[in-house]
Amino acid sequence: MTSPGEDHTAQLAATVRELERQLAAAHTIAVGLSSITDVEELVQQALDISLEIADAEAGSVLLYDPDIGKLCFEYVVGEKADELMGTEIEPDQGIAGLVFQTGETHISEDVTAEQAHLRDIGEKLGYATQNMVAVPLKSSAGKPFGVIEVLNKRLGHFNENDVNLIDIMAAQIAVAIENARLQEEARLAEVVKYIGNISHDVKNMITPVRTGAETLQIIADEDYAQLDETLADLKGTPQMAVSVRQAMDGLRGIYPELIDMILEGTEVVQQRMAEISAAVKGIVAEPHFEPTDVVAVGERVMNLLRSHAESKQVAVGLQMAGEIPEATVDARQIYNAMYNLIYNAIDACDPGDSVALRLATAPADAPDQPAQIVIECADTGSGIPDDIREKLFTEDAVSTKPMGTGLGTRIVANVVEAHHGTIEVESEIDVGTTIRLRIPVQPPEKP
Repeated sequence: MTSPGEDHTAQLAATVRELERQLAAAHTIAVGLSSITDVEELVQQALDISLEIADAEAGSVLLYDPDIGKLCFEYVVGEKADELMGTEIEPDQGIAGLVFQTGETHISEDVTAEQAHLRDIGEKLGYATQNMVAVPLKSSAGKPFGVIEVLNKRLGHFNENDVNLIDIMAAQIAVAIENARLQEEARLAEVVKYIGNISHDVKNMITPVRTGAETLQIIADEDYAQLDETLADLKGTPQMAVSVRQAMDGLRGIYPELIDMILEGTEVVQQRMAEISAAVKGIVAEPHFEPTDVVAVGERVMNLLRSHAESKQVAVGLQMAGEIPEATVDARQIYNAMYNLIYNAIDACDPGDSVALRLATAPADAPDQPAQIVIECADTGSGIPDDIREKLFTEDAVSTKPMGTGLGTRIVANVVEAHHGTIEVESEIDVGTTIRLRIPVQPPEKP
């Protein structure tokens, strides 16, 4: 039989051990997360550390996505991790939703007895959750932005000491995630500022080009008018007048088109810089819908890029399947989408390859939806590797070109999204790639 003094000493020793355990846990998290700035890597590392310290078999981190208004399983550890990853739930559903709404830690010794527990997710995955600790991830202002769930303690139930440890971990994780996000926002702000400076410089460099082209057109028009008057006054030398006129008619026929190409090209460059800046910010301007001749837009794109294709020894052409009706779209944005698709396709081709811009119409997917304009960019280039194709037209899009940014595909995705359209990609290595945009002929009515 132990004495009261011995019991007290044992309790103190247990308390000290628990404090040492908590300090060790905090140190492990601080060391493990201090050097991580990438949010996704941080979440993964944090959850791994949490499960190791709590001796639990599974867990997940859910982060709130304000764009869709849902909690998303950003990272999952456990038997069904791959199947659960990316699952979205309403922010007021399940135990995670309860914790997210209240901002308070929730302990469940038996989740099957919990009314808030989402049983259908476990049943669908074939995974049984016995016990759980769910802790809110809070910003420095105290507002929850996510939840960490630690499931199925290997030995027994989660006790008070486990909960204290998980609370410590959650606080460290939340600070680290918020810091990583702030660093990412600061980096993006620098990129946006840098692109803004470039855009300003480009505008300054383009202005004299535009002014020079417009001045050249005025001078050429005046000189040709004067030439016509002079030739008309040449009497007795009709053959000389004919010879001079024939010598000058070639230039007269082509210079207006060349000047138009210069003016349109400079305008496109300015628009492109604005689009790139918006894409970096994750912004796309509200479309200005108006009846548009999509074929005329395609012809403008092909005319502007034909010289680029010729320099690459790539054949380009515009193909139409049947009659293409007018579509109520944003002409500038559709131009930008076509331009990016064709330009990238030309660059993906070798000499002797070809690029086609194909326009067609397609019936509606449902009776209550409008018909669609189909815009296809088909090339016989090198094709797109699977890992690149999967990220195409997403925020994670990357470029295979030296110094490329992948922003062109994001611009296309923004345009298609703004028009409530869809994108399809078919590609085979060493055979070619077809990218298909489906754009409604009429925009959906606003509720």
